[in-house]
Amino acid sequence: MSTRTDDAAAPDAAPGRLILLTTSHRVAPGLLSWPAWQVLRSADLVVCPDPAHPQLPYLREAGVNVEHAAPSGRDLVGLTGGGRTVVVIPPGDGDPALTDELARLAGSGRVRMPELELLPASYDLPGGRLLDLVQVMDRIRRECPWTSTRDAEGLVKYLIEEAYELVEAIEEGDREAYREELGDVLLQVVLHARIAQDDADEPFSIDDVAGGLVDKLIHRHPHVFGTETAATPEEVHEHWQRTKAQEKRRESVTEGVPLNQPALALAAKLASRARGAGLPLPREDGDAVGDRLLALAARAQGEGVDPEAALRAAARAYRGVLREAEERA
Repeated sequence: MSTRTDDAAAPDAAPGRLILLTTSHRVAPGLLSWPAWQVLRSADLVVCPDPAHPQLPYLREAGVNVEHAAPSGRDLVGLTGGGRTVVVIPPGDGDPALTDELARLAGSGRVRMPELELLPASYDLPGGRLLDLVQVMDRIRRECPWTSTRDAEGLVKYLIEEAYELVEAIEEGDREAYREELGDVLLQVVLHARIAQDDADEPFSIDDVAGGLVDKLIHRHPHVFGTETAATPEEVHEHWQRTKAQEKRRESVTEGVPLNQPALALAAKLASRARGAGLPLPREDGDAVGDRLLALAARAQGEGVDPEAALRAAARAYRGVLREAEERA
């Protein structure tokens, strides 16, 4: 391939087109946009500096001639002389050195530049970065001396800690912390799924987890994915509870209520199940402190108040009162 730059300096040379064609590694190779295929088929020259680029076999199969070369920015400008169209397929992580050089040439005013274009040939789908997360976690699980020896039981405390940190970020309205803590909770999910993949007896993967969740969401939203209708949140809740009952086939309303959750949340959950089934609620005239707290939590749940969140908010306010008292002391 000739890399003469005479045309770049010739004042009467017709400017051509220089197209940087970007692709996403999160999309299957060969799935390119129609504008990208049009450009690739009509270009005078297509070059790619990476001989192992995943798109190359599919381009060659489609009859696109791709030359393995890594010309400089000045060389590429010269190759576009005479109105030629040159397409560059950068490596998967881009080519910042090339784009910087082209920017310098354009800003110098001494080189007649071709029409420069950045053409995305494939785009990340929503959730595409989750694929990166799964790949990164897979490598960490295989190569990290600490992570490779963990089991699910040993990570439970971290899962609980991250969940509480997420709750705190939400309740304090800290958007940056909210995003970060969501990531930490997601980390726990992906790590637990990766550990489960190594189980000798009953392995499952993150795809099994996601697939089961998708099936559950579709089944429990017949007003979205099926023929039923729901115009109010109450009707949606009714659909959810009905389909959930059909799935679980439980013999008691207490089945599926985790007893290790915080006491107020446990009390509210049991009261919700009892109220939904028409069963008796705790009496508010109990003598023991626990009985009175249980009844208060049930009343809060009936009024649409999360007793756990309400008590946390009151405790935070009380903490402020204590600090003010300490400052005055």
